[in-house]
Amino acid sequence: MRASRLINILTTLQAKGLVTAEVLAAENDVSVRTIYRDIDALSLSGVPVYSERGSDGGYRLLDGYRVRLNGLTPSEAEAMFLSGIPGAAADLGLGALMAGAQKKLTAALPEDLRESARRLQTKFYLDAPTWLAEGEQPHYLQAIAGAVWSSKRIRIRYRSWTAEKNRVADPLGIVMKGGAWYVVASVDNTPRTYRISRVLDLIVTDEGFDWPKGFDLADYWNENTRRLELDLYPNWATIRISPHGLKEIEHTAPPYVRANIGFVAEADEAGWQTVRLPVAHRRMAMHEMLKLGPEVEVIDPPDLRDAMRQAIETLMNRYAQGEDDLTK
Repeated sequence: MRASRLINILTTLQAKGLVTAEVLAAENDVSVRTIYRDIDALSLSGVPVYSERGSDGGYRLLDGYRVRLNGLTPSEAEAMFLSGIPGAAADLGLGALMAGAQKKLTAALPEDLRESARRLQTKFYLDAPTWLAEGEQPHYLQAIAGAVWSSKRIRIRYRSWTAEKNRVADPLGIVMKGGAWYVVASVDNTPRTYRISRVLDLIVTDEGFDWPKGFDLADYWNENTRRLELDLYPNWATIRISPHGLKEIEHTAPPYVRANIGFVAEADEAGWQTVRLPVAHRRMAMHEMLKLGPEVEVIDPPDLRDAMRQAIETLMNRYAQGEDDLTK
């Protein structure tokens, strides 16, 4: 256990540079006192690790010192070859770099781990876009990725749902979601999300920018996703649904809807159940319910039930007129 922890401390120091004892303790789930003992053990064994004192201090390795990779377990080595998405790397213009990095990693591994890693790549393939959907390859993706990497301010002309807008933005990171690419950029010191396929024009300036203090891309994206879900599904509906309709919801509804379905009553003799679930605004909710056809009955709210009734009456009249025309 300790040997594994020492290797983890070494690789953390190599990857991050200056690291505090508190951070190392949290990453290894041990006390700070244990980290002090581990650092002493590394120093006694000849590892050039030294401390920097002060409020901004911590531990670091001597410049140029590198940890060899033969401390990897087979599972760790295999996981590293699953960590990238080849298609996404190619879209970002990093395909060749990723291939080169994997070759170097393979060469650094012991022989038994090399074969294990090669075998893993023949058994797993990641197709990032959603089913029956194509992944986007936006025109400005690679240029924006370059601006993100070099921390260069950008000027964009962007097509939103309602209008075209011009923005000066500091690109903080890129996210791929369901095959679509997004750039998270700070505009007027506020992080915002832009779908890269809707960028109509782009200028990468020579102006640099400072990273916002405390900003974390993953935290921002997760919080933004939760906020978007609440915006998209602000209302609730109570419905009766057949067993077949419930299966359709379980297979086709967004994860947020599936995760928040509540069963109001036990199934009746025919298997129909009464459930409560989040829905979008009335018109969108009506379209979602109509997809289920005769497998659903809206009970509440009244305005959604009325919208369903009006839509069904319109369809009945339209098809009745069609029958009259066909018999002429």
